Amino acid sequence: MSVPTHTYGQWLAELKQRIHGAQYAALRAVNKELIVLYWDIGKTIYERQQTEGWGKSVVEKLAADLKAEFGEKSGFSSQNLWYMRQFYREYKDLPNLQPLAGEISWTKHTVILAKCKAPLEREFYLRSTVRFGWTRRVLEHQIENKTYEKYLLNQTNFDAALPHAIASQAKLAVKDHYTFEFLELADQHEERALEKALVTNIRHFLTEMGPHFTFVGNQYRLNVGGNDYYIDLLLYHRSLRSLIAVELKIGEFQPEHKGKMEFYLTALNEQVKLTGENDAIGIIICKSRNKTVVEYALKTAQQPIGVATYSLTPHLPESYRELLPGEDEIAARLAEWASLDIPISAGNENGG
Repeated sequence: MSVPTHTYGQWLAELKQRIHGAQYAALRAVNKELIVLYWDIGKTIYERQQTEGWGKSVVEKLAADLKAEFGEKSGFSSQNLWYMRQFYREYKDLPNLQPLAGEISWTKHTVILAKCKAPLEREFYLRSTVRFGWTRRVLEHQIENKTYEKYLLNQTNFDAALPHAIASQAKLAVKDHYTFEFLELADQHEERALEKALVTNIRHFLTEMGPHFTFVGNQYRLNVGGNDYYIDLLLYHRSLRSLIAVELKIGEFQPEHKGKMEFYLTALNEQVKLTGENDAIGIIICKSRNKTVVEYALKTAQQPIGVATYSLTPHLPESYRELLPGEDEIAARLAEWASLDIPISAGNENGG
């Protein structure tokens, strides 16, 4: 008897999905057990040093003895044991982060512990890694690219122009600054050259924009009142379910840029937005801006708009960190983002 092609294909697809799901669940369970083990090891090292007065040499001796029992590649190097101790010491008084600890791999914990010093900065990268399923390489890139600072400093009117739940999520989708180091452009360049280079390097561009962005088109045509108008770049954000209009400016932000973007967003909502999608969002990316001018311009904006800057080099001024809001405001922002935490996609988390 022959196998019915259509029913067998559906059955096979269902089985594959179940197998992948079970394998992923098993990997997550193993990872959580490993994180608990490393937490306990770090705790005992820390507490023994406190109560017994042991110095640094005990870690070296413990590493040698554990490697002798479990092998050189067992994960019990002296450096890894120090990370375990640091892991416990840094997070033991942060109960809000402890449930997240088992959601990412140990190698990602070591990256965050090594490269981030402030507790709130660590919380940001921990939550973002869980939310977006960043691999270790992506996590390292995000830290080196100062993503923490870029998200916390963004200038938008989303709180006033969008429903609360969407506004909170939208603020996670728009950075304060974008680094286009992958472009081979001279410091002096035209807007069309910038747009063409971004489209040519679309994969790198979407990676820099952030998770869930997809490309719709460039020089996207809108016809209003018999006249044609063109949006530099039109993207779509899958999580927000919103069209994202991007305008590129090689100079400083000007108040009139806001008016033009509002016109585009109104047209997108009237002509392009599909049933079930949320209103379009605008991002104006400029070479430079005066934050006070942006603040004044956005106060009267009715459509949701964010204003960002860009550079062709990966380095931000050291003063950039000094512009961050106070710790209370950062903590409140992170708590708001935490309320939006969603499960990571199967297959993303354990890479790297």
